[in-house]
Amino acid sequence: MAVPSKKKQFMHINNQAINGYVFMAPTFLIMGVFLLLPIFLAIILSFYRVQPLGDVSYTFRGWRNFWRMFSDERVRIALKNTVEYVAIVVPTQTLLALTLALVLNTQIKGKNFFRVLFFLPTVTSSAVLTLIFMWICNSNGLLNRFLAVLGLPTYNWLGDPSVALKAIMLMNIWATAPLFMVIYLAAMQDIPETLYEAATLDGASAWDKLIYITLPFLQPVTFFIIVMGIIGTFQLFDQSYIFSRGSGGPNNSTLTVVLLIYQYAFKNLDMGYAAALALMLALVIMIVTLIQRMWIQEENFN
Repeated sequence: MAVPSKKKQFMHINNQAINGYVFMAPTFLIMGVFLLLPIFLAIILSFYRVQPLGDVSYTFRGWRNFWRMFSDERVRIALKNTVEYVAIVVPTQTLLALTLALVLNTQIKGKNFFRVLFFLPTVTSSAVLTLIFMWICNSNGLLNRFLAVLGLPTYNWLGDPSVALKAIMLMNIWATAPLFMVIYLAAMQDIPETLYEAATLDGASAWDKLIYITLPFLQPVTFFIIVMGIIGTFQLFDQSYIFSRGSGGPNNSTLTVVLLIYQYAFKNLDMGYAAALALMLALVIMIVTLIQRMWIQEENFN
């Protein structure tokens, strides 16, 4: 049998590479136009003051848009609300998702029904969920009517700054945890059953199996879920916007960084400063993710 020459082998490999790049070209084009180009333009825009109405003009401001953040009281409020939201929602929804997955991974009756029931909020529009929660919590809503029936005092849930953000937290935990529950369930199916059988023969308890088998195997999935949770919670916008009608109220208690970016960009028409805020948010998310990644690698090493 004739052995192909090195030249023919090289040409064959080269043709395969060209075919691969041709098939990937639409993806590269879409990513370039809708991802890389906007990022590049946002970086450029953050150094300018933009006059978007009438005769559009660009005034170079250097780093002044970035220095302005340190003296902007609303940036501090939005960042504080966002960090508080992330710090409470991410651990809670992760722990709840893991707990639900552990329960539904057992041989309980009707587990398929509960999987579907728990997953329903995930496939429902966040706007619809927000409106439902507002209907429940308003002054004449279902919650106050229920309290009135029990003879308990009613409360202005939507108008209290100390409660408004927590209501959004509760809604998002309820809506997001089922999605992560499904991811955990899928990961649990990949854990070899022989490990549990061997542990049973060695006299391991259910708690020992959880600590020494289940959780270590789920660590990569947990990292993915936490990272996705951090990115999603830092980008909170639609629920806060609907809840406060775009104002971030009451008393700026639901003002988040993304909502503040929207206000500066489309209400104040300060596009350059909004772009600088967006870059600041992206940098914060990257730093938090890298710190978490380094911490997990250190835990694995130890």
